[in-house]
Amino acid sequence: ENKMAFSKFERYRIEKIVGRYIEENRPPVEIRDKVDLSFKIEGQSIEIFEIRPLWDNPQKKIKEPVAKTTYVKCRNLWKVFWQSAYLKWHRYDPDPEVDTIDDFLKVIEEDEYSCFFG
Repeated sequence: ENKMAFSKFERYRIEKIVGRYIEENRPPVEIRDKVDLSFKIEGQSIEIFEIRPLWDNPQKKIKEPVAKTTYVKCRNLWKVFWQSAYLKWHRYDPDPEVDTIDDFLKVIEEDEYSCFFG
């Protein structure tokens, strides 16, 4: 599997698409210090996560992964993953692979197995 980073153009496109999704789905401003939504791009993967205060130390923020997708260049598709309570990534079986980043976001939104947002 090719772990090369995205080109500048691809990265810009992804940041625009995923950034728009995040903005539309973030909690209301007044509770964002309690829970917020963000994403990061690493190599060929995009990870969406919630940001919350640590239960026993509210000054500290923790990132709780929601979903991840990894681009497989040779097959021109995106693999979809969810994270279990054991902090392991698993294939999302209803839709293990999608064609586009928009499809990935649609899968998270539909969340038919309640894997992403519990």
